[in-house]
Amino acid sequence: MQLINNIPVWGDPLLEAVEQMKTALQYDAFAGCLMADHHIGYSVPVGGVIAYENKICVNGVGFDIACGNKAVRVDADPNYLISNIYRTMNEVQKNISFGVGRKNKEKVEHPLFDDPLWEEIPLLRSLKSKAYEQLGTVGSGNHYVDLFIDELNRVWIGVHFGSRGLGHSICTHFIKEGGGKDGVHAAPVIFDENSDLGQQYLKCMELAGKYAYAGRDWVCERVAKILRASIQEEIHNHHNFAWKENHFGKDLWVVRKGATPAFPNQKGFVGGSMGDISVILEGKDTEEAQKGLYSTVHGAGRQMGRIQAKGKVCRRTGKVLKEGLVNKQAHEDWMTKAQVELRGGGLDESPFAYKRIEHVLNSHNGSIRILHTLKPIGVCMASENEFDPYKD
Repeated sequence: MQLINNIPVWGDPLLEAVEQMKTALQYDAFAGCLMADHHIGYSVPVGGVIAYENKICVNGVGFDIACGNKAVRVDADPNYLISNIYRTMNEVQKNISFGVGRKNKEKVEHPLFDDPLWEEIPLLRSLKSKAYEQLGTVGSGNHYVDLFIDELNRVWIGVHFGSRGLGHSICTHFIKEGGGKDGVHAAPVIFDENSDLGQQYLKCMELAGKYAYAGRDWVCERVAKILRASIQEEIHNHHNFAWKENHFGKDLWVVRKGATPAFPNQKGFVGGSMGDISVILEGKDTEEAQKGLYSTVHGAGRQMGRIQAKGKVCRRTGKVLKEGLVNKQAHEDWMTKAQVELRGGGLDESPFAYKRIEHVLNSHNGSIRILHTLKPIGVCMASENEFDPYKD
């Protein structure tokens, strides 16, 4: 960890993201820091943690409110799973809804929809039907359902997605209500927590958080059913959210945008790229951890943008407008060597588009410890070239 302009920064600093955090801190923020997977985002960097006293930042939480990871350990037979991975991943792809604006193929009943907030707040009332249809859908971009085997030869299911169209619509609404703009360099939209807009936003954010948890729960349970397995252990965290916490003797709203909560002994699931390991980790109680507001990475972090990675093709003519930096053959060779059964995913999600997760995690040695290393054997994502407005 190093201090840059008094901002704690882990990993290799990306100056554009550091400058963005420096600017964001000027808008009534109390403290901020950057995790090792940081990169520039909308108003606040992804991989950024920023804290406010009595205030909440809408575009700090971001568009995919309550995006997060869940990992469950199941009692499936690893040898049987490996020998049947082709069929199993076909079943995952068939039964779980991936892609843009999809409705769930199965009707999901959940007590979440009995919450009186759906009727109390007009915005939520207008979004309830769409939210009901999308519960349990995964989306596209970097969202996934993975199967892993750990160092003890145990099977894990891992998922990554958020609150889908519900969260996106909530964020869009409150940015507009706060007089803000949508854009990378737009000023943060900040409400006093006790203002009418602040209270409405916090209620909507909390409900989106419950919705995202319910969606990830459902997908993990559905995949466990495909494996004919029972869930033995669950690890579940948001990484796009705001929590009321006490740091440095003050009660603060801590906004983590692409950052995993990592309080002492708190477990987290952090995923690498489709061809890399993922990990189960836990936070330490150290001075370094305190400086990071008890936070850590949420993934490996991109080392190139999507267009940089895959290039650009005219959809109408098929003409290549810009060559991508990721070579298709090299990508396929990597995945073959990694022995991963892949469904969906494009060159913009290739391991070549991401940092190596081991390097990123090593930057946080002073604040986390690795409990388990998960090797992917099956990865399912949306098909190539799908744009998802509801992702991070």
